[in-house]
Parts: sequence; structure tokens; C-alpha cells
Amino acid sequence: MNGRAPTHSMERKAEMKLWRMLLPWVALFCAAPHAIHGAVDADMRRQKKLIATGWDKADTERLFQNLDQMEQRPFDGVVIDCEGRIDAEKRCPMRAAFKKDEWRREWFQACVDRMRACRFRRFTDNFITVGANPGNVDWFDDEGWKQIVAHWRIAAWVAKQGGFKGILFDPEPYSKPHMQFAYSAQPGKEAHDFNAHHAKARERGRQVIAAIAAEYPDITLFCYFLNISCATATGQADPRALLSALGYGLLPPFVDGWLDAMPPTMTVVDGCEHAYMYNSAVQYLESALKIKGACQELVSPENRAKYRSQVQVGFGIYLDAYSNPEGSKYFMKTNLPSRLHQLRANLSAALRSADEYVWVYGEKFRWWPTPNKRVNEQTWPEALPGCEKALRFARDPLDYGRQCIAEKTRAGQLVNLARNGDFASDMSPAPAPEGAVERWKQGGCPAGWHVWQAAESKGAFTWDREHGAAGKGSARISGVAEGCLIQSYDVKAGERFAVGAALKLEGKGDGRIRVRWQTADGHWTHEIQDKLIPPNGPRGQWSDLFGVVEIPEDVGKLVLLLGAAGQTSAEDLAWYDDVRVYKLE
Repeated sequence: MNGRAPTHSMERKAEMKLWRMLLPWVALFCAAPHAIHGAVDADMRRQKKLIATGWDKADTERLFQNLDQMEQRPFDGVVIDCEGRIDAEKRCPMRAAFKKDEWRREWFQACVDRMRACRFRRFTDNFITVGANPGNVDWFDDEGWKQIVAHWRIAAWVAKQGGFKGILFDPEPYSKPHMQFAYSAQPGKEAHDFNAHHAKARERGRQVIAAIAAEYPDITLFCYFLNISCATATGQADPRALLSALGYGLLPPFVDGWLDAMPPTMTVVDGCEHAYMYNSAVQYLESALKIKGACQELVSPENRAKYRSQVQVGFGIYLDAYSNPEGSKYFMKTNLPSRLHQLRANLSAALRSADEYVWVYGEKFRWWPTPNKRVNEQTWPEALPGCEKALRFARDPLDYGRQCIAEKTRAGQLVNLARNGDFASDMSPAPAPEGAVERWKQGGCPAGWHVWQAAESKGAFTWDREHGAAGKGSARISGVAEGCLIQSYDVKAGERFAVGAALKLEGKGDGRIRVRWQTADGHWTHEIQDKLIPPNGPRGQWSDLFGVVEIPEDVGKLVLLLGAAGQTSAEDLAWYDDVRVYKLE
């Protein structure tokens, strides 16, 4: 295990050291079989999703025309624009909702029809855009706000009737006359102080959400940012003293009004646009804590339980920062081998810290056809080679691993690094990491593998020459209370590997793969990033175990453990076969 040819005693010491590190795993193995394998009513994983938005944003017509091409990209949904048709010449963009003009539902019927005509195979979470422009309605203008509320209600109706997940709200002001959520820009500030504006914004929020709920009670309101934009006002007995000077100081009371009237079926996402230049896992975690924790202070105490349960954490990824030339305002620095590596790391960190959504925003390049002349003809994969694979890996490592394996198989480049992984030989392939060929000994564990079991465990690890998943040969484990087969591989930080095996269980006990990490000189590290891979099939049949891992920083060895636990007699059996360790890139 540490670079020298192992003797029995040296091997035993190394294995004992290994298993002293595995106590948390042992606890899992010792659980009763019915507790581990009990059926659940639904997939218990927290599903994470990538949403595409940016300057190449489609409208309903281009969505319908290009859907097949768009769904080939690694996203779970898109943000689109809806444009109502007033007459043959005039149009009504839905994103211009903060205005006094009266809208009619029939103007948007063509948008609904095109949305319904889309036959989505991949995009499950799509959103229509509502923006805060032009923002020319005073908070105290009842007639003006009557129209804004009606606009939101029409937007909710379009989303519901079109089969979309909900509305994407962009609070940012892009055009004059004033910023809707900045007190300093309000035309009525001479007549009404900030406290009055704060109370009125909450009232308007109630009106808006009541209208939305009447049309679409289980809608998701996905917002580029919400209270995180005013996080600097937290930590005060009365945050209003600071909110009055902030550019989005009236946004938290507007959200507070949402919470006043929000049914329990509705979800709100604070998309944290501030994350554009985040460059470490800690930054994502800190912002997630702010959104779920400190930012509660910006809503009323009676709404905080609802805030905690219905407001999600999301993050924005700004692709241009990874393609812009050095010296640009938005240039992503990195200590990794490339900015592409940093993109992959940041995407993964964002998805880990988000409740559900991470949105990917791009400006200079495109994912699909767009008439926007500000967008270059190049696609993002052309402008930033490897970015699409980075998104695929971050979004779904297992799917990414299977695609890479299929590609390498077609190209004849797939190499299995597992030594005697099919358990067909009495001799491990040379050279072994320890520098010596390892031969099987009668009654011993399969060639090329090391074994550990706890002192109180009296089971057997043997080579079964006749029994296997696809042919003859497998590892056989019986009567083991706690133990595993071990093999290690030299790796480098940032590399990605797929690992897998076939497992069959009979009698009592359980088995699973565990992937652990060592430094190049054999010291254990990054225990919190251990990877557990359980079986996915019924007992008594061969089940496939498959997982994908990325090598953490400062790691030099991937250690593969084929484990068994909870066996009480020689009739309790676990067989392992078809062990695979593939380097994906």
C-alpha cells in the first residue's frame, strides 16, 4: 500500500490502519437489512437542475422551432421571453410588466399555443420572463398597480396554461425612468418616507402573489436575486435604516408581501446573481447560509417559518467570466490547470450548495440560434472547448460517466485499471503498484487484492473459480461481520474516474463499494469526500454498482474497497465480480 512489496505483517498493519478510518462505514453496514433496503415511495435524492438563460434567450416561436437542437444541450430547462400580439404591428413584451398599460390575455394566446405544442423530452423546468422594467409606476399609484398585478396574473396564466414550471423574475432595472426597488429613485419620496414605502411595497407584494396564486398555486417563482441583494442590511435591530439607501431596499418588503399571501404549494428561488464571480466552495456555502439564515431578518417574524420552508437557494454561473481575456472586468482567475477546470469546480460547488437550481448565463456566445446581433456566431462549446462536458459532469456525474465510457468503447480506448477485476486469474497483472507480481494462495483472497476484517470477525475471503456474473471467477466473502477487499490506484487531482462492480448477496449481510483517498505517500485524507456506492438490485441476483468520482486536491491515490458486513454464518455470502476502474479523461 505504501510503495514497497508487501509482507503479510506489513499488509496487516496497513489494513488495520485502513479500517480504523472506516468506523462510520461500519455503522452503516451493521444496520439491519430491512432498514437499509426498505422500499421508499419516491426518489429521495435532492434533484439539482441547470437552467439556461442569457442573450441567446429564445421566445416561444424559436423555442418551438429549435426544441430538438436545444434539448441536446446539458440543461433541465430554459428561460424564454413571451411577446403578446396586440395587432398586426404592435407587440407587448411580458418582461415589461411594471408599467401602467392595460394588457389582455388574448394577446398572449399564441404564446400559450406554441408552448403547448412543444413536446419536451428533457426540459422539465422552463420559465417565462417577467422584468422590473420600465418601473414607471409609483408604489402609491393604486390604478397603476392594479395593472401591474393584472400583468403578473396574466404571466401566471401563461405559465400554467403553457405547461411551464413558472416565472423567472428579473428585478434589475435596464432602462429609465427609475429603479422600481430603490427608494432614492422613487417619484413619491417627497410625499412618503421610506417606512411608508416599505409598508406599501409589502402590500403590493401581497396583491401580486394573491393574483398569481389564483391562477397557478403551485408555481415556482425563480428570481435572479432577492434578499441576498440586501444582505448588508442584516444584523440590525431595524434593517430599514440601511435598506433605505440600498439600490434594492424595497425588494425585501415586496418579498415579505409575497410570503403574507403565498400558499404552501408555492416555491420561491433566490438565484443569487452575486455568485457570478464566486471562485470557491466556501463562497457558495457562505451565501447559502446568508440566504437561508441572516436574510430572514429582512422579512417579518411571522413569515420566517414560511421563508425557511418555501424560499430556496440558487446560484448564477456567468460563462463569459471563463472565456473573457485576462484584464477584462469579469475574468475568472484560477490556481487549477485551466479556467475550464475552475468552471467545473464552481459548477459542482454551486450545485452542492443550491437547494435545486443553478442558472447558467451567457452573453457573447450562444447555445442555439438567436437573432440577437450582440451574440457571436460561435457556440459556447466552440468558444470555450470542454464547457459542455463540464456542465454535463456537474449536472449528472453518472450520466456523464456512462457517456464517456460509451465514447471510449466506440473509439477502442477504454482501459480497465482494476487488476484482476474479473477474478479470472490466479496471478495479478504486473506490475502491481507495490512493484511485485502477486500470486493467489490456496484458501486466500483473489490475486491482486488485499483484505481486512475486524478482529471480532472470523469470516473468509476466497476466490470462487466457478461462480461469476458473466463467466467463471469471482471474489467470495462469507461469515464476515466487517471487512473488505482493497485495491489502490495512482491518480492526480482533478482527474475523473468511473468505478463499478457486480455484487450478489445471499443470506444475511450487505455489501457496497467505498472509494477513499490517500496522498501520494499513503496518508489518508479528505475523509468527508468518501464515495459510497450501494447495490441497485434484489438479493439473490447479480446487481450492478456504478459511481463517478473526481479526485480532490492533494490526493495521489484512489483506494477502492469492496465491502461486506453483517454476515453471521458461513451461509451468508457476498460475491464480487466485474470490477471496473476507468479514467474518463
